[in-house]
Amino acid sequence: MNTNFLKTYYEATVTRAAYPIHSGRTDARVCILGGGLAGLSTALGLAERGVSDVVVLESHSVGHGASGRNGGFVFGGYSLGNADLLATLGAQEARRLYQLTIDAVELIRTRVRLYGIDCDLIDKGVILANWFNDPARLETPRALMKEAYGVDWEYLPPGQLREMLRTERYFGGLLERNAFHFHPLKYVGGVARTVAGFGVRIHEHSPALAIEKRGGKYVVKTQGGEVHAEHVVFSGGGYARGVYRPVERAVLPIATYVVATEPLGSRLKDAVGCESAVYDTRFAFDYYRPLQDSRILWGGRISVLDRGPEAIASLLKADLVSVYPQLEDVEIQYAWGGLMSYGRHQMAQIGQDDDGIWHAIGFGGHGMAPTTVAGEVLADAIARSIPIPGGFKRFGLTRTFGLAGLLAAQMTYSAFQARDAFDARRLNR
Repeated sequence: MNTNFLKTYYEATVTRAAYPIHSGRTDARVCILGGGLAGLSTALGLAERGVSDVVVLESHSVGHGASGRNGGFVFGGYSLGNADLLATLGAQEARRLYQLTIDAVELIRTRVRLYGIDCDLIDKGVILANWFNDPARLETPRALMKEAYGVDWEYLPPGQLREMLRTERYFGGLLERNAFHFHPLKYVGGVARTVAGFGVRIHEHSPALAIEKRGGKYVVKTQGGEVHAEHVVFSGGGYARGVYRPVERAVLPIATYVVATEPLGSRLKDAVGCESAVYDTRFAFDYYRPLQDSRILWGGRISVLDRGPEAIASLLKADLVSVYPQLEDVEIQYAWGGLMSYGRHQMAQIGQDDDGIWHAIGFGGHGMAPTTVAGEVLADAIARSIPIPGGFKRFGLTRTFGLAGLLAAQMTYSAFQARDAFDARRLNR
């Protein structure tokens, strides 16, 4: 097995633009903290609405965090499950918030075309594969989506799914056709180039150190200077610490892991015989997709541990082989982890706090469409004074209690893993 894991697959297959380090005093209408998809989508939303007097501060390089490390799935919904969203908000507001994510999926497609973003987009849908020999695991969510959200996920009988995915592991599936997958770091880079073309100023390797109020404006301190702005948007995700406690204490940094195989050539079709992305019906599910160069990108597991690449490669290779034993001899060439930001209620946190700081955080492992939603919602609020949808206010900046919260999250995840394993043994005999 290759142990030269110096870069992620995404980093190894992208050409990056470089942006200057911030220095001196800068004045702007809006200062955005975080050069991931939430921050850059907000910048693009503002620029499209005529507000380009914007500064983006990124502590590392554009897309360094979860935005450039994830599985590359683009589909509707939030990290909070659709059933829980409905139970919390009721039919009307839940449908409104879900529809925002469907609109965001289409907006991403539109931006890819409009701005010429080359991001290896494969528009072949996403499959929810049933890990359990229990038809209700598909029937229940399908009925919920149709009745509550007006979305029809296509049923794939077990035989049809086995023609698409050459494994005995699954018991049918659901195909969400209005979904796709892509190279997230290429997309993030494309959005950054686009906003820079609008006149937005992006600064890499320029971490924000503190935010204070001075003379009726916000002052964001950096190592090289200050940004003075009318509005500040905090979108730092799981990597932001020590800048603005009211937002940071509302999220837990949770690790997840991804690998990419060697190019498989014709062998790819012996395992994944379709172009759709795939995840399964367990709480602790695998997610994977075929890449254009015939690799399989495979992700899964969440943990409070930020493991090294060798350990990640070993863990996820075992997961891959448990589904596709015919790939036992395949080499893992890339392995990496990354930190996601999770709210205690598992819902994206989009809004403005009592001190006037805007925030877009807590996207969990389901961020491509919701970060775009955040960008649109915040851009409307800042540029046009359009109120943020009321449903987001139900999921505020709830404290996560640091280490205690991390331990509770790990215990919850482990309990669900155990339940998944028990149900599989009980149902899949």
